[in-house]
Amino acid sequence: MAAERPPHPVTILDPPPPPPQRKLPNFLLSVRLKYVKLGYHYLISNAMYLLLVPVLAVSSAHLSTLSAQDLLRLWAQLRFHTVSVALCSGLLIFLATLYFTSRPRKTYLVDFACYKPGPERECTREIFYERSILADKFTGDNVAFQKKILERSGLGQKTYLPEAVMAVPPNPNMDMARKEAEAVMFTAIDELLEKTGVKAKDIGILIVNCSLFNPTPSLSAMVVNHYKLRGNVMSYNLGGMGCSAGLISIDLAKQLLQQVHPNSYALVVSMENITLNWYFGNDRSMLVSNCLFRMGGAAILLSNRSSDRRRSKYQLIHTVRTHKGADDRSYSCVFQKEDDTGRVGVSLSKDLMAVAGEALKTNITTLGPLVLPMSEQLLFFVTLVARKVFQVNLTILIKSTGEEDKAVYPGLQAGVRALLHPRRREGGAGRAGEEPGADGLAHGAVEDDAAPVREHVEQLAVVRAGVQRGEGEDQAR
Repeated sequence: MAAERPPHPVTILDPPPPPPQRKLPNFLLSVRLKYVKLGYHYLISNAMYLLLVPVLAVSSAHLSTLSAQDLLRLWAQLRFHTVSVALCSGLLIFLATLYFTSRPRKTYLVDFACYKPGPERECTREIFYERSILADKFTGDNVAFQKKILERSGLGQKTYLPEAVMAVPPNPNMDMARKEAEAVMFTAIDELLEKTGVKAKDIGILIVNCSLFNPTPSLSAMVVNHYKLRGNVMSYNLGGMGCSAGLISIDLAKQLLQQVHPNSYALVVSMENITLNWYFGNDRSMLVSNCLFRMGGAAILLSNRSSDRRRSKYQLIHTVRTHKGADDRSYSCVFQKEDDTGRVGVSLSKDLMAVAGEALKTNITTLGPLVLPMSEQLLFFVTLVARKVFQVNLTILIKSTGEEDKAVYPGLQAGVRALLHPRRREGGAGRAGEEPGADGLAHGAVEDDAAPVREHVEQLAVVRAGVQRGEGEDQAR
């Protein structure tokens, strides 16, 4: 029997490595693309000037060919048309004068001052819980409800409440409310006049806004009497207009300064009074305001004097207002009324977030063409046509900032969410297996109550990015 031969050794070779693949560069992060974007914005924004350059070049070349004899012949022809030349010159002067006298005057924000109470008015979260229990007006469940809202409201440990609310027991009355109003207004105005060096007699327009406290004499009359303002001061007192009253006051001052009163100062005082508007009942829709609003105010000095241009902090360019009062849901989303026990409070409706989103969308739509450069408006037009006509979804040069939800006041979000979900557990966890979010709310536990506003807030991020993108990609981050 023949002997078996040993098997031949087999060498297993590794497969050859695949040829290296050339990865395409990330063009969105490319430095060259950034300069392409900058070139595009510069081209569109300065298109008019770029078109005038060749016209001026051709005109200059033509004028350079004229000789002294040509100029003399032109002057000889004009001498025989003196009346026509005089009429044309007079018309040009008249039109120029009409333009400069009828255009709106520029409005400047000279300076502002905010009221900060003393340390005796400080109200930390612990003091708030303690005084809510000592007031003996709230049930245990509603004390816990206010604690939950306050923890998610975004308010820090350095907030302030008036003396009448902090007292044990609370003692809200008209006299204490007047003292609060005087402290807020006069302290802020004194600081503002000291910072600007403007005398009280130089103020020609006074606008005071306070939504819920409207005594007689009015708050504006209190300011006029305290500072002995001049007899022809234009005084306005705005009430019942909510959180938008400050911007409405600025818009009113701008219109008066631009169209009515030349070389004037306008003093705007914006505040809210807590003393007579603290809710001591157990209606949860009214308790939310106790957790959101605190003592404070601001005084703003506006001017249309050209001499104040250099020292002013800002120039007021655009103001946009949208009134949703015709809609019943918008009209009743923030409503002052009595509860079942006869206590007066401000009720915040569950529709507030959706209503705020609709108003925000309208404002952004109006403000966009005013603040966006022509290059961004052209991109928006191209994107709109692609979506509506060709059914193509395009996103051009717009990068989300990741902070869209921050445009909505976090305390308002927390209050509305708590009203929508009163049974959520104290720890912030939602359904089983869910992790609490950074703000103490469980992801998915809210039935998308902020969805109506989120889309519109993203548009706000687009406007913000569009305004800043002209300085380069890094500025829009």
